[in-house]
Amino acid sequence: MASEQKFVDFIADQIGFPEHVTNKKMFGEYGLYFDNKLFGLICDNKLFIKPTQSGRLYIKDVVEASPYTGAKPSFLIEEKIEDREWLQKLVKITVNELPEPKPKKSKLKDK
Repeated sequence: MASEQKFVDFIADQIGFPEHVTNKKMFGEYGLYFDNKLFGLICDNKLFIKPTQSGRLYIKDVVEASPYTGAKPSFLIEEKIEDREWLQKLVKITVNELPEPKPKKSKLKDK
């Protein structure tokens, strides 16, 4: 089941940081980016945050699940999804610990 735009908009509003956080549609689901860092996914109207050590300590009772078949497990955020302050702090913690994205290689080959 593809995620609904209404749910994606709700999550984006909860996370805040509108000048930094964007979402990109991918195969009916959504990737969540802070600037250029992919920090989470929305799949089947569920929020998944990339796992980090700091995030694990912050969440405490972590529930891990794969957002889709074959994906690495992520933190499934359900109970605290309506706690804006908590969610914003989790996103900050996660983004700070994630590595910078690798520069994309040019598709143009030198001639």
